[in-house]
Amino acid sequence: MAMMPRRVKHRKSQRRRIKGNATRGNTVVLGDFGLQSTQAGHITAQTIEAGRIAAQQYVRGIGKLYIRIFPHKSVTARPLETRMGKGKGEPARWVATVKPGTVMYELKGVTEQQAKICFARLAHKMPVRCRFVRRRPELETTEA
Repeated sequence: MAMMPRRVKHRKSQRRRIKGNATRGNTVVLGDFGLQSTQAGHITAQTIEAGRIAAQQYVRGIGKLYIRIFPHKSVTARPLETRMGKGKGEPARWVATVKPGTVMYELKGVTEQQAKICFARLAHKMPVRCRFVRRRPELETTEA
């Protein structure tokens, strides 16, 4: 698999409803522009990798791409044609849990028009709705 953790504390996690908005990872920090989710959902490691490839092909040599999500959660699937019982299946894929407001990708060193085009290509591959966001200007501190 492309992306998966080296080791995990608990092998199989329970699937729960994704509630609330993102309180961490909801601002553009590393780059100048970002792709922010407006919907909750799970994004597989393959989807994250497909987004990385689509963005890298567009910004190659002119900008830097930052991926802010990582697939930590395993999703299990039982083998086909097995009877009821016998416990939970083996981990089939790894997903990143995304809440509304999570910044998933960031770009640095490109113009706003280039970033919009790149993120439009990226948003097309995502299973959740996304929007384009800019980095907020830092608040200037006044010293007394």
